[in-house]
Amino acid sequence: MELRKLDKSQLVEKPWGYEIRFAITDKYLGKLIHVNKGEMLSLQYHVRKDESLMVVNGVMELELEADDGTMMRKVLEPGESVRIFPGRKHRMKAIEDLDFFEVSTPEIDDVVRLEDKYGRV
Repeated sequence: MELRKLDKSQLVEKPWGYEIRFAITDKYLGKLIHVNKGEMLSLQYHVRKDESLMVVNGVMELELEADDGTMMRKVLEPGESVRIFPGRKHRMKAIEDLDFFEVSTPEIDDVVRLEDKYGRV
């Protein structure tokens, strides 16, 4: 068994809040993501990364590409989860201060940003 205490290298500041990368292995990636009320992540998709999200605190508005290519909106509350498959466009917005877990395959830099309110490429 390996027990670790979080260190500063696992906390990654973002313009919308922060993420804590609590598990980084060659098989999976685990993050706790905090988004400040009214802020949002970029509209994005992943080429290879397969991820699942679960809201812990707050309320998330999720924009997610449907099978027919249209964008749908879904409100997620604590305890609700969703899987986002590779290639599927998505964006998360905090209706309230928001904390959610993201568990995914390990491709940490596999992000294709389509829109970003903070000017990131």
